[in-house]
Amino acid sequence: MSERQMSGREWTPPERAFEDFRVGDYIVTNGRTVDTADINLFAGLTGDQYPLHVDEMYASGTRFGTRIAHGPLTMCIAVGLVGTNGWYGTCIEALLECRSLKATAPVISGDTLRVRATVSQVEEHKSPKYGVLHVDYDVINQKDESVMNFHWIMLARRRTALEA
Repeated sequence: MSERQMSGREWTPPERAFEDFRVGDYIVTNGRTVDTADINLFAGLTGDQYPLHVDEMYASGTRFGTRIAHGPLTMCIAVGLVGTNGWYGTCIEALLECRSLKATAPVISGDTLRVRATVSQVEEHKSPKYGVLHVDYDVINQKDESVMNFHWIMLARRRTALEA
């Protein structure tokens, strides 16, 4: 079977461990198109009804000229694109921190986003069962423009913990 092993209709991520990641390793995900429904659903889910996101008449008078996606929506889509790709497998135990989130360009309905995620640091953890992965996310639109970047820090299980 391929790296994306299928079992009936369920996808089983590959088994990976902290030791499988090296500084400089990266992945570029497939794309996902953001549409107006995504923006509306996110506004409803979070309660963030700011007119720049939900009111086209208002947004048309802003510097963007149209409604834009919420910054946290863009971040969530990026995390989902990397996660559903299976790159981390089953090794992530917890999110520890998100640093330096920067929105560098607006995301509008119709934009197709993909992510280049690069391991920037691997470090020991106080528990021998885990290591700490630092991954830089660069969210890119269909024009190859960076629209957001952030530094994601996660607790990852070591292989020894998987075998014990």
